[in-house]
Amino acid sequence: MTPIPTPSDAPARAFADPVEQGVARAAALFEHLQPERAAALLEPVLVSNGTSAPGWILMARIRLAMDQAEAALDAAGRAVTLAPDDPRPLAIASRALTLLGRHDEALSMAYRAVVVEPKNPLWHDRVAWALLAADRQIADAEQAARTAIGLDPNEAHYYFTHGVALAALGHVDQARQALGTSLRLEPGNPVAKHRLDVLNGVAEPVVEKKKRGWKLFGRREEARTGRPEERH
Repeated sequence: MTPIPTPSDAPARAFADPVEQGVARAAALFEHLQPERAAALLEPVLVSNGTSAPGWILMARIRLAMDQAEAALDAAGRAVTLAPDDPRPLAIASRALTLLGRHDEALSMAYRAVVVEPKNPLWHDRVAWALLAADRQIADAEQAARTAIGLDPNEAHYYFTHGVALAALGHVDQARQALGTSLRLEPGNPVAKHRLDVLNGVAEPVVEKKKRGWKLFGRREEARTGRPEERH
């Protein structure tokens, strides 16, 4: 007769798989802002067993945080193959493609994430940023940002995205309002404050180097904010 597991067995069962254990340890390092150590720990885990979709998703996130867009795209692609119904690797691939200047592919991946999970505002926000980075269909970017706000009206980042899109359309007063809302929800965000100051004429816009399609984006550590579109 198979013994009935007891509560005390739970921790052991949870990490009985060494791949799961390795992924969990790497995730903990990443959450503690140690992406290099997380990558070093996760690499041999994925070499030993390359069928872990969570492992490849985590690796893709880590590579993005380390500004390794090619490696992030490769990891995300592996995850998409292993978990085609998971929107996360699609969105990560979209972000990596944006950084590489491959805007058509970035937009395609972003829309695929929306199709898989249409009620998640994160994917609509990714569509908006894919369009903004490509500097095309800005009205569609504004619509995507508004959709994200409608799905989660308490998230400051979506108002930030909406403000950037409105400013790109030349709707300065509405952009000020959106950025002001973002700052009311998250007063400590220096990126939103700077954008608003630029619109108000009290700050100079940041001139970005055009590197591999790295447009409209600043350079703040993703692991800290989770908002690569805002990095500054």
